[in-house]
Amino acid sequence: MTDIIHLLPDAVANQIAAGEVVQRPASAVKELLENSIDAGADKIQLVIKDAGKALIQIVDNGCGMSVTDARMCFERHATSKVKKAEDLFAIRTMGFRGEAMASIAAISQVEMKTRRHEDEIGTCITIEGAQVTAQEPVATSPGTQISIKNLFFNTPARRNFLKSNPVEMRHILDEFQRVALAHPAVFFSLHHDGTEIFNLPKGNLKQRIVHLFGNNYNERLVPVEEDTTIINLKGYIGKPAFAKKTRGEQFFFVNNRFIKDPYLNHAVSSAFEELLPDDSYPLYVLFIEIDPSKIDVNVHPTKTEIKYLDEKSIYAILKSAVKRSIGRYNISPTLDFDQETGFSNMISPKAVEDIVPPSINFNPDFNPFATETTSVSGYASSPRNYDAKPSAKNWGSLYEITEQPVVEQTSFYADDAILETKQKQYMQLHNRYIVSQIKSGLMVIDQQMAHERILYERFLVHLDDRKGASQQSLFPQTITLNANDFELAKSLLDDIKSLGFDVREFGKNTLVVEGIPVDLGSSNINETQLFEQLIEGFKNTQQELKLTKRDRLARSLAKNSAIKAGTTLGQEEMNTLIDELFACKTPNFSTSGKPIIQTITLAELDKKFEK
Repeated sequence: MTDIIHLLPDAVANQIAAGEVVQRPASAVKELLENSIDAGADKIQLVIKDAGKALIQIVDNGCGMSVTDARMCFERHATSKVKKAEDLFAIRTMGFRGEAMASIAAISQVEMKTRRHEDEIGTCITIEGAQVTAQEPVATSPGTQISIKNLFFNTPARRNFLKSNPVEMRHILDEFQRVALAHPAVFFSLHHDGTEIFNLPKGNLKQRIVHLFGNNYNERLVPVEEDTTIINLKGYIGKPAFAKKTRGEQFFFVNNRFIKDPYLNHAVSSAFEELLPDDSYPLYVLFIEIDPSKIDVNVHPTKTEIKYLDEKSIYAILKSAVKRSIGRYNISPTLDFDQETGFSNMISPKAVEDIVPPSINFNPDFNPFATETTSVSGYASSPRNYDAKPSAKNWGSLYEITEQPVVEQTSFYADDAILETKQKQYMQLHNRYIVSQIKSGLMVIDQQMAHERILYERFLVHLDDRKGASQQSLFPQTITLNANDFELAKSLLDDIKSLGFDVREFGKNTLVVEGIPVDLGSSNINETQLFEQLIEGFKNTQQELKLTKRDRLARSLAKNSAIKAGTTLGQEEMNTLIDELFACKTPNFSTSGKPIIQTITLAELDKKFEK
């Protein structure tokens, strides 16, 4: 029997390893950006085409590479950042394994131009499927320029599993934002299919957050800072009023490396306890500086997980620092027993010269004892004579009234009885439930979930027919979204218009809403808030794989535009709501599967009263 164990060819081994390091275009973007940071670049340009499937190009002004280094960087486990095992416990750079460039070269067509600042001429290397096809001198600017074309061209199975361009582009934006947040002193730009998405000048952390997420974030940020012997903590948290229903604006950096850590996230969430509902998530961008020997970053291929020697102390420091910032900047409500502020806003200050003393007007000719007086208006009035006896004239008319036939008074309940034969009567309970009498007892309906069900089925019809009617706004509203949400909105634009929104693109990361669905014309939510909630609700259901894109969109809009608990409804509104509910295909259950209607039988009521 012959031996069956053998070494894999380098090309096959590289493709297998590439599957761990480069899972999608965003993975390659992350590795290249981190290499540029490690090279000391302070200007990095990223160019993307076809969501990274056709081209990923990075141009930086870092230290560049020599001819030998340029060739060596594509070999497996070749790195300039680690020389011995002990170096793994003193890592300050983003990369250290020496796997990224080899993995990228194994599954794409790579062209790299690089030159050191002290050299007069640079090097150009072309690689296809881990095979070097050309290496020659080239005139290029100092730094490194890498172009990755046709990612996964030789692994079609992996390429077929890539998502749509908008989805892949959102992953690229996520990685870009993380690196840009960690290095505010570096200039970054991002172009996608010829359109500039980001142009981030050098600045401080707060300026970088505002440039990434929008000018309206300037008022949402609260600084956090804490220096201890264990860690140094700095960054910003968001005010509770601006918390969102979905995650995505939570960033932890340890030694400038982005990490995902549910344990530390719980520390921040517990600091916001009783200030936020359970399903809301605050913004935070927090940086932890810690001795590299007290952490292990070599846990996961993506390097987003870290192990700590003393994570309980870090948890306690993080929680207390966030709590103190919340209190220091008066985010949480305070109690002041020495000042009554209940009427302070009702008093408007006046200038001293505008204060006029009160005046009294009276009639000097008025005499209450005169036999005949004249009123102030000039008309004569008769004096009152309290000693006069009542007149006995027409006393018999009192008996005539008793002889008249009695006219039966119209009963208040008679109208209700007539109305009940034509239309069912409902009663609203605590402005949350609608109660009605039925033969077997009582029927109780949750008004908010009922309206959600009605709108949900109506919006599904609009999405299928693509004929949602729009009610034009008197003043169109412009909405500026962050880059990630803008890409998501663009991918949903056709379906959003089918719902009845009249919306169009209006420049960089901006949309104009000129109309909303007719079904929501009476809603108190303005166009901007309604549209933002629609996108937020859609993101909130991304984990529910069984739902289609249109289903998630209809659910989001129905949930955010339905009448809320606490809304007072008139009799006609309740009648209309119930009629439309029972006309639905599934009137008994809400979009989340919870019951809308509950019945209480007479037998159950008798049991409550122990009859």
